[in-house]
Amino acid sequence: MSREFLWYLPNMIEPGHRGDDTVDGWGSLDYSVELARSAEAHGWGGALIGTGWGRPDTFTIATAVAARTTSFVPLVAARPGYWHPAHFASATATLSRLTGGRVSVNVVTGRDDLAAYGDNESDYARRYDRTREFLQLVRRLWHEEDVTFKGEFFQVEHSTVVPGPAGGRHPRLYFGGASDAAEEVSATEADVQMFWGEPLEGIEARVARLRGLGERLGREHAPLEFGLRVTTVVRDTSAEAWRAARQRVAAMATKHDVQIDGHRGSVGQQRLLDLAERGDVLDSCLYTAPGRYGGGGAGTTWLVGSHAEVAAALERYADLGVSHFVLSDTPYRREVQRIGDELLPLLRTPATG
Repeated sequence: MSREFLWYLPNMIEPGHRGDDTVDGWGSLDYSVELARSAEAHGWGGALIGTGWGRPDTFTIATAVAARTTSFVPLVAARPGYWHPAHFASATATLSRLTGGRVSVNVVTGRDDLAAYGDNESDYARRYDRTREFLQLVRRLWHEEDVTFKGEFFQVEHSTVVPGPAGGRHPRLYFGGASDAAEEVSATEADVQMFWGEPLEGIEARVARLRGLGERLGREHAPLEFGLRVTTVVRDTSAEAWRAARQRVAAMATKHDVQIDGHRGSVGQQRLLDLAERGDVLDSCLYTAPGRYGGGGAGTTWLVGSHAEVAAALERYADLGVSHFVLSDTPYRREVQRIGDELLPLLRTPATG
């Protein structure tokens, strides 16, 4: 199983995301393209582009960036509540065809500002039911002609997506979520289950549980793969890395403005926040303190250390079956290059397991 290394491309209007120091040009197409091209040049396969109401449209940014890069693969975050599945299947297949297959999808089920965009489904369990149906229909539309589907949430009659995805291969479907309902959807319908930065024992248990769920629930697709989305604070030496990480957390503590982004109330987010009760540092170098003072999502826990130490930590996740890595740190312009040049070469050996 080959490994994939992706960066993170912020699409926020306001500068300063996770402490980034860019002001001039922040949020512009030129800034996004600069980061994407830098990712290409420094060993990354592409980047995750997040989604959220009140932010620039993720799919539009992905399309524009893909048009100005050559190998960059946007991992487009999308919520079923934003899209009708037939429209989404068509838009994604079109981008796949125009770019020669350079598009993947990160499906997000968590709640956002629902009323602002007309989503009336607020119950978590029902949202995962809807996501399951969304994924089932999108897969059919990518691979079949003349699709008729009558589900609980979506219906189409004699629907055909034209053009279909490049090479007849659908965009890879990434999915996150730690609740029971989320794991059932992932085990049966996703291509890649994404984890945030949990301790190794937690990831090992979840990998085993998801594989077992897939067998029990009759997964019909290729075996589920696994990914890790985490902040990586790396320097030439361990002392330098920890000094930088602790200084950043100290600055966050003075503001004490906890920002959980769009993950507030989710089971996965709460799992990360609870880790701080077990200690500031878990495993070899998993730093939990950021979650107390402003970390949300992938910013809740950080892997901190020298390049060799963080590479070794990531290798331990790979030993558990993780083969997709979405890494980042700020300032984005500097770190996409430095981490690409100094950390990724230590992780280039093929994954096993």
